[in-house]
Amino acid sequence: MNGYLIKGASILGDQPVDLVIRDGVIALRDGSSHPSEDVETIDATGLIALPGLVDLHTHLREPGREDAETVLTGTQAAAMGGFTAVHAMANTDPVADTAGVVEQVWRLGREGGYCDVYPVGAVTVGLAGQQLAELGAMADSAARVRVFSDDGHCVDDAVLMRRALEYVKAFDGVVAQHAQEPRLTEGAQMNEGELSGRLGLAGWPAVAEEAVIARDCLLAAHVGSRLHVCHVSTAGSVEIIRQAKASGWNVTAEVCPHHLLLTDERATSYDPVFKVNPPLRTAADTQALRAALADGTIDIVATDHAPHPLEDKDCEWAAAAFGMLGLETALSVVQETMVDPGLLTWAEVAERMSYAPARIGRIGDHGQPLEDGAPANIVLYDPSVRRVVDSADSVSLSRNTPYAGMELPGRVVATFLRGKPTVLDGKLA
Repeated sequence: MNGYLIKGASILGDQPVDLVIRDGVIALRDGSSHPSEDVETIDATGLIALPGLVDLHTHLREPGREDAETVLTGTQAAAMGGFTAVHAMANTDPVADTAGVVEQVWRLGREGGYCDVYPVGAVTVGLAGQQLAELGAMADSAARVRVFSDDGHCVDDAVLMRRALEYVKAFDGVVAQHAQEPRLTEGAQMNEGELSGRLGLAGWPAVAEEAVIARDCLLAAHVGSRLHVCHVSTAGSVEIIRQAKASGWNVTAEVCPHHLLLTDERATSYDPVFKVNPPLRTAADTQALRAALADGTIDIVATDHAPHPLEDKDCEWAAAAFGMLGLETALSVVQETMVDPGLLTWAEVAERMSYAPARIGRIGDHGQPLEDGAPANIVLYDPSVRRVVDSADSVSLSRNTPYAGMELPGRVVATFLRGKPTVLDGKLA
């Protein structure tokens, strides 16, 4: 076979059409004509066709923590979730703070073939917040790094953050900040509020996020550089970002699926699968985040996929690691929280989960409309089914999904990366 004929797919939820994939590109989009018989036909009746999803915030753990995830298993999980490109965060061991490490991660992604991997470079050496890493060398490397972040750690030194913003301007890079004022969150375990006091868990106050975002928006405006705010979690953060955008500052922001769906009430179980940084917030915060994603104040959905081995989560809350899986369930959570309630159309989902993250990350081969001549990065999604999430079904090496036992809508039926199927009939190809 020399290609695929996808029959009756609904592109972005519109009227069904036929898509032909040949030589890695979309060659035809005309339901009245048909190619020769040397293509494999896929019946896509009832399925929605979206451009391959792009995640700006993924933890693949390799090198150093291959017990939790590898580039191969992480990109397989991404493909199962409809992603064709992910940005791999720098908190590996060794840290991705040199050209050599980012090139290693980039090449592992290419060799795996399930998803393109774009390494995120560390802002500071060793994520230690003391001196800038080799930003220019990483930008000039084969990986062509354009996103830099100390995610997991905040660049809390204002002078260092200013220097990073100035530096990345030279190659149109962006600094992605993990907004967490460290002194305000020492020993923090969950969202600070009445519930944290009742549960006896140290609180992570909203102001610890909001203060850093406010400072960094001002710095980005002063420098004239690009700032991206990672995993926004509070209503106050939304208002600060909204004001920054109204002022014309070059600020973008992301929200994670778990912050759209889950609240701090989950902590009442003391199940560490719900321990994440920033923490799950209140129902009012969740509603504010949904509204901000709908009106464009928050630009994108990013998973913050954070796999951990069993022993790092199967323990008491205070000793457990922060983080949860997200790649395989992201689209379902967005359907549940945004599409089914009427807050987003499928075209707007494509903007927030494909087009916009590709623009922010400056990757041209992804995040393009499904039209003639475009790269055949495609996800076919069935929105009509509902399924109970089973952690045993995950292709990730880890099992720390917060959605286990929950019923969610939708299923990724197929994913294509440059015309090559990475997922077919809901299974790895």
